[in-house]
Amino acid sequence: MSGPTRSLWRHRDFNLLWSGETVSAVGSQVTVLALPLVAVLLLDATPFEMGVLTAAAYLPFIAFALIVGVYIDRRPTLRPILIAMDIGRAAAIGVIPLAVVAGFVSMPLLVVVAFLGGAMTLVFNVAYLPYLPRLVERDMLVDANGRLQASQAVAWVAGPTLAGLLVQLVSASVALLLDAVSFVVSAICLLAIRSKEVATSRTDHDSWLTDLRSGLIFVARRPLQRAVAGSAATLNFFGMAQFALIVLYATESLGLDPAIIGIAFAVGSVGGIIGAVAAPILARRFGAGKATTLAMLGFPVSLAMVPLAALVPEGAPAAGMVGGAEFIGAMSVSIFDVMARSIMQAETPAEFLGRAGGAMSFLTQSAKPLGALAAGVVAQAIGVEPTLWITAIGGLLVLPWALLTPLGRESITPAESASGG
Repeated sequence: MSGPTRSLWRHRDFNLLWSGETVSAVGSQVTVLALPLVAVLLLDATPFEMGVLTAAAYLPFIAFALIVGVYIDRRPTLRPILIAMDIGRAAAIGVIPLAVVAGFVSMPLLVVVAFLGGAMTLVFNVAYLPYLPRLVERDMLVDANGRLQASQAVAWVAGPTLAGLLVQLVSASVALLLDAVSFVVSAICLLAIRSKEVATSRTDHDSWLTDLRSGLIFVARRPLQRAVAGSAATLNFFGMAQFALIVLYATESLGLDPAIIGIAFAVGSVGGIIGAVAAPILARRFGAGKATTLAMLGFPVSLAMVPLAALVPEGAPAAGMVGGAEFIGAMSVSIFDVMARSIMQAETPAEFLGRAGGAMSFLTQSAKPLGALAAGVVAQAIGVEPTLWITAIGGLLVLPWALLTPLGRESITPAESASGG
């Protein structure tokens, strides 16, 4: 066993962070399935409404990502922000079960909760990027990110399974309550961390506008980060366009009930665990750039398999196609995310990680609400299945980013690139 891995197992504070993130990740994946099921099963949502609901969670990335990045870089400590965002998300998600019980649940309420949850997730994610290097050494970053991504992959398996079964056996509101509790657990784990956070915020006094521009310029001038941003934005646009419709498609076109949808997602997401475990190995063998390229090749395949599910018999064959798409997609996403975070953390000076992370979030995550809204509009006009075929064809646009940019040629590892930050 390597030194960094052995040290991480004995790193109390990282293990607390890891435990809290694992629990909240499972809860979040429950909501990923349970929230659209509330819209479909309780409110009979249209394709356009599903697009709006999905987009709402990611609209904050367009509106606030750059500002949040500047704010994070100006904060001396980050752990209090992480704790506050966990508590805030618990409160926001907890409103929906109360609304269901009280009888005033509605699409506008779901959209508002999704937007608020997305805004707090944005702040959490941008603060999390520079917080991890404060907690572990830089030569541990790939292993730490790999372990955190493995937890995310486990959540992809456990979350949809729990959500599907809870919705099937009890209700979607109970499933959402589980997510609210998971954020409370994450906050408690963060509170228990003992390491004193070393303040690395900036002491200069550039204007907010200058800082907003500087994050974008930093990412744009880094060939690897520029390629990561372009490929992630492309995939996010078409991937989220497909995701906005997949629950509606699975229930109405494929005839799958919530429990089967959850199981199909969960079985497929085993690929995420495999990808998270493989990511550090691939990074050491090929380098972060080439490993990222290998992951990107799986995206078009996974996007195409979803509309292909309509061509096989309903029931197990259709569920198998959806599960297979999720398997390939989750494995690719796991590898891609570990590599992208590790490249960014290693190439970026600590005092710049907030602005650079905000810029990267803006460039990559802004594509998600645009894709979801586009899918809702197009599906309302021409139907869900034709729209899914459009997303599958669009997924091919990720290939030029994989094959014609420095990612496909770069073999540098995150540990090596740290000296260039």
